[in-house]
Amino acid sequence: MTKTNVTNQGPRLSVSTWSLHRQLGRPDFYGPEDGKQIPVATHGRSELSLLEVPARIAKFGINTLELCHFHIPSLDKGYLNELRAALEAANVELFSVLIDHGDITHPEYADRDLGWMGEWIETAGLLGATCARAIAGKASPSAEALEMSRNGLQKLAERAEANGVRLMTENWFAVLSTPENVLTLLDRLDGEVGFCLDFGNWEGETKYADFEAIAPRAESCHTKAHFPAPGEMDTDDYVRCLDLTQDAGFSGPHTLIYDGPGDDEWEGLTIEREIVQSYLKQS
Repeated sequence: MTKTNVTNQGPRLSVSTWSLHRQLGRPDFYGPEDGKQIPVATHGRSELSLLEVPARIAKFGINTLELCHFHIPSLDKGYLNELRAALEAANVELFSVLIDHGDITHPEYADRDLGWMGEWIETAGLLGATCARAIAGKASPSAEALEMSRNGLQKLAERAEANGVRLMTENWFAVLSTPENVLTLLDRLDGEVGFCLDFGNWEGETKYADFEAIAPRAESCHTKAHFPAPGEMDTDDYVRCLDLTQDAGFSGPHTLIYDGPGDDEWEGLTIEREIVQSYLKQS
């Protein structure tokens, strides 16, 4: 039986720390090959610290956050408690910890990566996150890769449930590069794993038809606009993608994603927010 969707608390604006990567000083990306060796020297190079983000986004009018794993400068429990307290003090919901590395379909390192991703799921639980998002796999799409992905995600979902977190995945990387694979994998997982729809991950002539096929399964949305130039959004594309989510009855968080060419991330987020807000009213 499909599990109840615990992530659906109604439509709302959210933001990812990826949209503030430059504000946070561009800390280095790292993955399971590095274990827990956070590149600490690349943190603290900006005036905005992660502990200040909850209050800053609340002031911006957003009270839901998604947090990239590599933006956390320390896994010390004292620091994690500080971060959780900062979220609570600002009345900001930590919707998801985004585990942005790991390949559970890797022919050699799948077990290592599963363990590393599982530890991040535990960290999400310590932070009070509702969800943790994991990559479904980077292997070339095949029946074998899909089965390996299903098996790995099921293991991670069990670990997530034990830590009070819902596991999510996303239309990202090779295994989930087609709507057919997204729907097949989600069906095989029978509701054990939720789905995040990302506007920015697919391109091409069939993009809108592909999004239409998977939008009804989305519990969250990475609502990313394309900016061909600083301060200039491809509004037609953005509206068309938003229309597809509305038509599908989407009612989860719209997480604004900005990684355009202009360094003023708040300007990009403001442009996105102005359009998305009308969809919150119509949902």
